[in-house]
Amino acid sequence: RRTGREAGAATRRPGTAERQVGALTPFLRSSDTQIAQQAELALRVASKRLPILVLGETGAGKEVFARAIHDVGARRTRPFVAVNCGALPEALIESELFGYAAGAFTGARKHGARGKIAQADGGTLFLDEIGDMPLALQTRLLRVLADGEVVPLGSDTPVRVDLDVICATHRDLVQMVADGTFREDLYYRLSGATFEL
Repeated sequence: RRTGREAGAATRRPGTAERQVGALTPFLRSSDTQIAQQAELALRVASKRLPILVLGETGAGKEVFARAIHDVGARRTRPFVAVNCGALPEALIESELFGYAAGAFTGARKHGARGKIAQADGGTLFLDEIGDMPLALQTRLLRVLADGEVVPLGSDTPVRVDLDVICATHRDLVQMVADGTFREDLYYRLSGATFEL
């Protein structure tokens, strides 16, 4: 019986298999059996358009793993846009994610700005430290995922987006759901496939 890696490589065109698997190679060759198994699973789900949740402590390589999944998936030639939800002040994260229309707030650019969600259209949006996202923004993100459109700040006009979403966190989201600090519906929407590093 072939492993997921062998089966995946066998179905790809010659010349591209090595490059496509290459992004996950360090994980596939890991001496840590669990990480190697997670990489095998990642190869199988990378092209299935599932929302992906990556769990692990700070420094575990969650963003590197997320980018590797993007690089072996069907959208590997499209943008990979990363946002660290824990590194942005709450006052800025909304405009950074959703963008804004001209004149949306004092100091806004004259012609507005595209947010990270719109920038990821056609590709992959990576939301690092999703557990740090404020509840109000969790609701807005859920609407984006459900409706496939984003409404910039100060605008009433939705913008269609088609993207894959990978999220990562070091937090216990199940406990956060129980505590009421993370939306249960968003948690289930984001965890189509879950990986632990």
